Amino acid sequence: MNIDYKESIPNNVNLEEDRRLQRALEKWRPMFFDWWRDMGPSDSADMDIYLRTAISVEPSGWANFDHVRMPDYRWGIFLAPAEDGRKINFGMHKGRPAWQQVPGEGRAELRRLIVTQGDTEPASVEQQRKLGKTAPSLYDLRNLFQVNVEEGRHLWAMVYLLHAHFGRDGREEAEALLERHSGDPDKPRILDAFNEETPEWLSFFMFTYFTDRDGKYQLAALAESGFDPLSRTCRFMLTEEAHHMFVGETGIGRVVKRACEIMSEQKTGEVRKFGGIDLPTVQKYLNFHYSVSMDLFGQELSTNAANYYTMGIKGRYRETEIEDDHVLIEDSYRVPEIRGNSIVTVDAPALKSINVRLRDDYVVDCQRGLDKWNKIIRNAGIDFELKLPDQGFNRTIGTFAGVEVSPAGKLLDADEWNRLQGDWLPTEDDKAFIKSLMGPVTEPGKFAGWIAPPAKGIYGQPLDFEYVRFN
Repeated sequence: MNIDYKESIPNNVNLEEDRRLQRALEKWRPMFFDWWRDMGPSDSADMDIYLRTAISVEPSGWANFDHVRMPDYRWGIFLAPAEDGRKINFGMHKGRPAWQQVPGEGRAELRRLIVTQGDTEPASVEQQRKLGKTAPSLYDLRNLFQVNVEEGRHLWAMVYLLHAHFGRDGREEAEALLERHSGDPDKPRILDAFNEETPEWLSFFMFTYFTDRDGKYQLAALAESGFDPLSRTCRFMLTEEAHHMFVGETGIGRVVKRACEIMSEQKTGEVRKFGGIDLPTVQKYLNFHYSVSMDLFGQELSTNAANYYTMGIKGRYRETEIEDDHVLIEDSYRVPEIRGNSIVTVDAPALKSINVRLRDDYVVDCQRGLDKWNKIIRNAGIDFELKLPDQGFNRTIGTFAGVEVSPAGKLLDADEWNRLQGDWLPTEDDKAFIKSLMGPVTEPGKFAGWIAPPAKGIYGQPLDFEYVRFN
C-alpha cells in the first residue's frame, strides 16, 4: 500500500520513519475508512464542508480552515510538545522522570484506560450519524461535522498509543474499537452513556455540553499521567475538545434565546404553539443528560481510581495546582452518603475518592454554562431559572444506584418517582414534539424557527457563508 505518510496522515510522531507503526496502520486504516463509510455521518460523502484540520501542533498549524470533502479529510496523529525533564507529579513514583515507555507494572491498567477513552470517540460519531439530515442551518451542520471529524481524530490518537506501545494486544484492541457499535445489543460500547441515542439536535447540544465536558475532565486527568506519550496525546486533544463544548454551550444558549424571544413577542409561556422549545422542556433534557454524564465518573469510592493514582497513570484535574502532598495516604475528601432519609457528606479516604473530586470540578464547570443561559432569561425579563439537578438524581452507578432522588435532593419511594418523573425527565410526548421540529435548513444564513442565530460565524466568516456545499 503506497501511502504518503507525511501528506495523508499529518503527524509529529515520525510516522514516515517508523516502519513497524506503518505496518500496523496499513491494516487498521482501511478498516477505519470502512467504519467511517458505514457508521459515520450519513449521506455526507459528496459535501464540501468548511472544516478545521490540524496539520501540526504549532498555533499556525493546528487550525487550518478550508472546504474539504469528508472522505478527503486528513486525520492526523499529534502529541503536544515534549516538556524537558518532565517528572511524575503524584503517586508512589512522584518526583521520578516521566515514563517514555509503558511501565511493566501498569501495562494492563494503562491499556484499559486508553481503550475506554478510545471507545468513546467513535461511539459519539455513531450516536450522531443521522443528525445531518435535520440540521437547523448550514452553520450548525458544519459544526456537527467538525465535531465528528475531531472525534475521529481522537480515535486515531488512542489507536496510535495502542499500536506504538502495546504490541499485539494493542493491535487487537485497536481493531475492536471499530467492531463495537453504539447501542448494538451484542457488541455495545463500553460506557452506557455512549449507547444512548442522540436522535435530534436538542440532545446533540446537551451531549456536547455535558457529555463532552466529562470527556474534558477525563482527558485532563489523563494529561497528568506519568506515561508521557499519553499525557502529550491528551493535552493536544483538549485543544480540540473545547470546540465541542462551545457547540453545546452556544447551541443551548440559542435555543433558550429563541424561547425567550417567542415568549416576549407572543406574550405567553406556551412557546410550543409558535414552534419553539419551551424552557421547562430544556430543563428536562438538561436533567437527563447531566445525570447520565455524572454516571461516567464511576463509583464514588473506587479502588481502581486509587490504584491508577498511586501508580501515577491517571491524576486529578490540574494536579499540580492542588495544595496537598499528591500522595494522599493520610488525606480525606468529602463524599455523599445516604443515611436514613437524607443525603449527607462524610469524610472518606482521598485516594478512593478521586472520582468524586474530579466530578466536583466538573459540576462547578457545568454551572458556568447555566449562569450564561440564565442571564439570557433574566435579560428577557422572564421569571425562570435553569438548575442542575441534585447529584443523586436519575443515577445508575455508585451511591445512588437503585435509589430514587428528586432534582432537589429529596429521597423518594418508587410510587412517588413513578408519579413525578415525567415532570423531570423527557416524556415520549416531549421527545415526539422535539422530533417534530427537526427539519433541514440548507439556505445560507437561514435558521430553523426553534433556534436563534449565533452571535458570529466561524473563523471570521459571515453567518450567510456557505459553510456546507452540496454537490
